[in-house]
Amino acid sequence: MAHILIVEDEARIADFVDRGLRAAGHVTSQASDGHTGLHLALGGDVDLVVLDLGLPDRDGLDVLRELRGSGSDVPVIVLTARGGVRDRVDGLTVGATDYVVKPFHFAELEARVALRLSEARRASSSGSSRDDTVLRVGDVVLDLLQRTLGVGGREHDLTEREFHLLEALMRHPGQVLSREQLLNQVWGFDFAPGSNVVDVYVRQLRTKVGRDRIETVRGAGYRMRR
Repeated sequence: MAHILIVEDEARIADFVDRGLRAAGHVTSQASDGHTGLHLALGGDVDLVVLDLGLPDRDGLDVLRELRGSGSDVPVIVLTARGGVRDRVDGLTVGATDYVVKPFHFAELEARVALRLSEARRASSSGSSRDDTVLRVGDVVLDLLQRTLGVGGREHDLTEREFHLLEALMRHPGQVLSREQLLNQVWGFDFAPGSNVVDVYVRQLRTKVGRDRIETVRGAGYRMRR
């Protein structure tokens, strides 16, 4: 479990990211301006920052400069509408760990969060292992970096959506995830309420991991059997 700070002034996006990260098992805090965000980031108990650049009181790049100038090496994922090459270069040069452009799919952001947290753990401890980026539920093994699926020792190919849907389920074995939670995490804003796309993709996944491994909980959603 990691503590993630979301510095974003648009409430709809901040809440969307907040819900998704909490559903993924993280602890979250929010700040809607640069001054508060910087204060919280320097507090010492934040494991990763998701930082918007278009903040109301100051530019996010200035927040990032001051954060790095203070000696903090906390991973920072910039989440912004500024998608130009020059913007990306500026963000990475100032000290961003990663850069995600709006509009975005939550699955991509979640994958980048998992990767950057894993890198930070490995950097802080020589005893860190590759298991940080491998999910295991029984004999189902999902490698988040190699993006491979193994079931009983046999490898299976996954589409991008199948990969992120299975990742969401495997991060919470035994826990029921509603269709809305899965839509938010895997499809982001790019879905219509009431869509049956989750059911379609669950059927596809069952042909690869086995029908009994993903359980339908009537009226509630789906869960990965332990």
